[in-house]
Amino acid sequence: MGYYDGNDSRYKEPKQGTSNGKVAGFSAFGGAIIGAALVLIASPLLSNLAPFDDNVEENTDTIAEPQTEQVDSNVINLDVNSAVTDIVNEVSDAVVGVINLQQSDLFGEGDASESGTGSGVIYKAEGEYAYIVTNQHVIDGATEVEVALTDGTRVEAEVIGEDELTDLAVLRISSDDVDTVASFGDSDSLSVGEPAIAIGNPLGLEFAGSVTQGIISATERSIPIDTTGNGQADWNAEVLQTDAAINPGNSGGALININGEVIGINSMKISGVAEGLGFAIPSAIVQPVIEELETTGEVRRPSLGITLRNLNEFPTAALQESLGLPEDVTEGIVVVNVSPGSPAANAGIQEQDVIVGIDGETIENAQDLRHMLYRENTIGDTISVTLYRGGTEETVDVTLTEQPDV
Repeated sequence: MGYYDGNDSRYKEPKQGTSNGKVAGFSAFGGAIIGAALVLIASPLLSNLAPFDDNVEENTDTIAEPQTEQVDSNVINLDVNSAVTDIVNEVSDAVVGVINLQQSDLFGEGDASESGTGSGVIYKAEGEYAYIVTNQHVIDGATEVEVALTDGTRVEAEVIGEDELTDLAVLRISSDDVDTVASFGDSDSLSVGEPAIAIGNPLGLEFAGSVTQGIISATERSIPIDTTGNGQADWNAEVLQTDAAINPGNSGGALININGEVIGINSMKISGVAEGLGFAIPSAIVQPVIEELETTGEVRRPSLGITLRNLNEFPTAALQESLGLPEDVTEGIVVVNVSPGSPAANAGIQEQDVIVGIDGETIENAQDLRHMLYRENTIGDTISVTLYRGGTEETVDVTLTEQPDV
């Protein structure tokens, strides 16, 4: 049986010395290739690009002016030791174990056995049901899911919805089994250095309800991850960083502020990179996602309807020769396929177009594209796409539709 350790395999460790400052280390090809050989390999490269579906924040720092008048601010209890004890007593019963059960028989027969354990947070009890948020990877592949309450009782849980991109899932159990419900706080109002408390089940149910204490180390971290399993980062997870210990089995547990509010769902620990790096999905991202999962069972996102690859994965000179790109265009995404009837097709976007901007914002890679589509726009929006075709810069308007099921 395994413990869900926060999806370390999706994290892509940045390499040193790359020219891409936003997401260092993800240019797949960069060596110098000389002369006509570049031109000869360009066409095979473009014709054999592996599919990549278009399924993709600027931090705005506010500088406070010195003031002599009364200033509204967040009040943080400085009596941390007693406050932590009170908070744990109030909230810990809302943090539960989540057991992933899978069929060991190839034909789906026989009893399901435990494949792994994680954590979850009861955030709502309404009518006959109580709702639990956990990480998607904790319940991934499960044929059955059980929830272990703090009194040791294990109950069956129903998976209401899951979203792989944000690594969130919603479970449902009978409200008769629930006495304590956690409430969400505002992750957008957090300050670096503020106390943080992690509650979960490190190393499995044997250590259920473990509590670790630390601080908020950073409020706007962007972690490159690979959601498709092709070895290339295609999404930036926006997370809180804390030095509160988050160990295997903590995934899906609660990160709590000094007021006893859930400000994040523990999601990953980057082991082998550095100590004291724990990450949680901010409550500001969690809440709208789980609301949609409750309602529809999925998160609906806009789509362009293209398959793409990052421009910087291929020899620059070869692409300049084949696509006629100006020498200063070294970042962007190459369109390798356009789905018939898609928003891109309806707008006239073609194969081998190179997209470099959306609504005036630079698009350097797949992460940038997904960010613009999923964070800045919604289904039905019309966006302005800047692209190069045959060396000429063009702008086309695209009306986004819902991303089709794969």
